[in-house]
Amino acid sequence: MKAVLCEKFGTPKDLVVKDIEPPDPPAPGEVQVNLKVRGIAFSDLVRMAGDYQDKREPPYVVGGDGSGVITAIGDNVDAFTIGDKVIASGGCVEIVNVSASTVTKLPDDIDLEAAAAFGNNYLTALHGLNLARLKSGETLLVHGAAGGVGLAAVDLGKLMGARVIATASSDAKLEVVKEFGADEVVNYSDGFREQVKELTDGLGADVIYDPVGGDVFDESMRCIAPYGRILIVGFTSGRAALAKTNHLLVKDAAVIGFSVGSLQQKQPELAKQYADTLMDYLVQGLIKPHISHRFTMDDIVDAYRVITDRQVIGKVLII
Repeated sequence: MKAVLCEKFGTPKDLVVKDIEPPDPPAPGEVQVNLKVRGIAFSDLVRMAGDYQDKREPPYVVGGDGSGVITAIGDNVDAFTIGDKVIASGGCVEIVNVSASTVTKLPDDIDLEAAAAFGNNYLTALHGLNLARLKSGETLLVHGAAGGVGLAAVDLGKLMGARVIATASSDAKLEVVKEFGADEVVNYSDGFREQVKELTDGLGADVIYDPVGGDVFDESMRCIAPYGRILIVGFTSGRAALAKTNHLLVKDAAVIGFSVGSLQQKQPELAKQYADTLMDYLVQGLIKPHISHRFTMDDIVDAYRVITDRQVIGKVLII
């Protein structure tokens, strides 16, 4: 079966597309899934460079999100049947064995592309916004709003009743973000602090959702509202920023770091609860994952290039 492997730390040009042996029959508690659609993300680039906090030693299969069809079931699994459409993490590979407890069954009317596009992006956003205790009527500032996790935060922030200010690096990206319901949009190429303060009558944002880090985090510290919360989602800028504790002290503010990987490992029941909630939202049409690009596994270098070139609006899929 075909897979995309990181055989040594490096860049997407170092990835190898090759045939590997299919997995054994699923063990007790596992299901086997024929993945039809896979999602890739910026975090994959950090991991394949060897710089991710949760480091995987090569060789490993790149990617994470996925959706497909169950083809085999291990002992002690009663919740699924062969042929069920599911969301299952596995990466850029054709067949994968996964714990049944991590798999989400899809309703018949949800297609596999939409399922793979919303997965970890929306789980990240929901987990973070809940940790920040975002309340209806508060102002949510979303950075990198055109990216997968950013666009999910805009979508969920509006659903939770927040006023959403979204930032991105180009006017073209902001047009799409505006269509997703953002109340205000800001091109942060020339800074955003003064615009955010003006839009909030000088108070600043109650919750700041930051997947960018670096200079964006530094500037965010200057436009956070009293008792505000900054969510550390990542650092696509390439620099992990340092929080100035005197600013936090004066504003009675908090910086909250989190990761979906930790949630799934340490609080699997909560992760499952969130996944079920998000599936309900998807079925009801309350959230709308946006697919940016589609590639095949053979075009994996091009797929990651659109991410590094900041061309993505939403999710990149491998089909």
